[in-house]
Amino acid sequence: MKKKPEHIKQEDWDSVESPPLSQKMLSKMQPVKKAHPKIPPRVRGPQKKPPKKQLTIRLNHEVVEYFKVQGKGWQTKINEVLTDYMHSNTEKDNGI
Repeated sequence: MKKKPEHIKQEDWDSVESPPLSQKMLSKMQPVKKAHPKIPPRVRGPQKKPPKKQLTIRLNHEVVEYFKVQGKGWQTKINEVLTDYMHSNTEKDNGI
């Protein structure tokens, strides 16, 4: 289900009804690549510098749940906490 954009009132969003697709319409559907071969494939834009490294890490169940219940961006929050920890320990190690 598509998420409602912030600028649209809930009442307006709820009032729009899409008609069901008929068998005839469904039978005519085809992949975009086939229907529009000249459209180039989508590619991701430039990534943030420096790019993050993907890896597998094992964390305690309680730690994962603590961050997950905070909602969207929970992995970013773990990264921020670890980055803060790294910086605070680097300063101590360097006598700053």
